[in-house]
Amino acid sequence: MTDANQESRVPADAPHILDNPALASLTGPHAGFAERRGRVLRYPVDVSPWLALPDGPDADDWADLAALAGPGAEVPLPGFRGEVPDGWEITFRVEGVQLVDDGLAAAPDAEAVRLGPDDVPEMLDLVGRTRPGPFLPRTIELGTYLGIRRDGALVAMAGERLHPPGWTEISAVCTDSAYRGEGLATRLIRAVAHGIRERGETPFLHTGAGNTNAIRLYESLGFRLRRRTAFLAARAPQRLADGREAVPVA
Repeated sequence: MTDANQESRVPADAPHILDNPALASLTGPHAGFAERRGRVLRYPVDVSPWLALPDGPDADDWADLAALAGPGAEVPLPGFRGEVPDGWEITFRVEGVQLVDDGLAAAPDAEAVRLGPDDVPEMLDLVGRTRPGPFLPRTIELGTYLGIRRDGALVAMAGERLHPPGWTEISAVCTDSAYRGEGLATRLIRAVAHGIRERGETPFLHTGAGNTNAIRLYESLGFRLRRRTAFLAARAPQRLADGREAVPVA
């Protein structure tokens, strides 16, 4: 859990590592996943849609992002709160929230099993039916994923995604509709958080601002709202502002 006095010692206007968690992850514990052009970094497209713009991106950064994505490509910009430049088109926007551990009762769970590569087809199927957020064929490589099985079938899961230094995001929390109401998500969140705490790190997570049931659950477990954020996507221009074609990076 975060030191209660830690944040109070930081100036109110100072950047926080969780303000740009993808950048902190891709320049930190997840640097081995980073694909880079200039100051723009992203995860491989089969690992995670998160990408990292520098704080206060300039025209060159947007040009690098367009080149990295390719002309006309739709680019996810989760967490970005600024304005996109001329030539970019916002295609998707949902308000979100970021919550951090503030007294979560983390604990291992005897029924939770660690999931591995052989489980990915079932994990993708469960995510496809429950839609907790992006989970891709290689997302499992980002951290520990735990699941609960009933009669051999995967019915609930949760795991780790972004990894800024000292922090780990809990993600892909989902339960098959036939098993909701049994507290499986709560148990898995606590179990994943236990592993994070055992490494001396602090859990955090994201969800949609309109997902009030999930927010109430997370707050009841011991998370607190840290900041409001946004999940958006934008379409890259066919040509850069100087007339050059946005040639994708191989």
